[in-house]
Amino acid sequence: MSILRPFRAEDMFKFNNINLDIWTETYNIGFYLNYLSRWPDLCCVQEAPSGRMMGYVIGKAEGLGTEWHGHVTAITVAPEYRKLGLARKMMSLLELVSDETYHGFFVDLYVRCANIIAIDMYERLEYSVYRRVREYYGNLGIGKGGRDEEDAFDMRKPLSRDRERRSIRGNGRDVLVSANEVS
Repeated sequence: MSILRPFRAEDMFKFNNINLDIWTETYNIGFYLNYLSRWPDLCCVQEAPSGRMMGYVIGKAEGLGTEWHGHVTAITVAPEYRKLGLARKMMSLLELVSDETYHGFFVDLYVRCANIIAIDMYERLEYSVYRRVREYYGNLGIGKGGRDEEDAFDMRKPLSRDRERRSIRGNGRDVLVSANEVS
């Protein structure tokens, strides 16, 4: 049993068990506070009855015209709480708010191409690859040139406003763009 509730600033003092994971991007305090102040309805946590944080999602609304969408900036679940459907619940809430409150055309996210487990989960949640972004995550100081595992898939799921499903494409894995082409 757990509760899905809004992300609060004090949660940043309790999420080390979640952020200490190789696939989780960790940001500075100002970054989290910016999201909490601008898009509080797109940020939530899954909390155990003991008060221990099990996972969180932070998102935002962005874009112009038919590119107006919800964006999943980070979603992560602590290793000991994975495979319980928590990410699905948090994603569903973000999708619902992106659709009903922000009236977005789609929800998107970026995921490392090497993160096969996450990609599989997103595909089960009906996201599809829109394009591959070369060196999205940068080199992280490892060698010269891009490395495949540092590329990202831009994955998207259409919302009710995208009746013509323009936010998805069948050949997304074959569409290659550079990181500086991504807005």
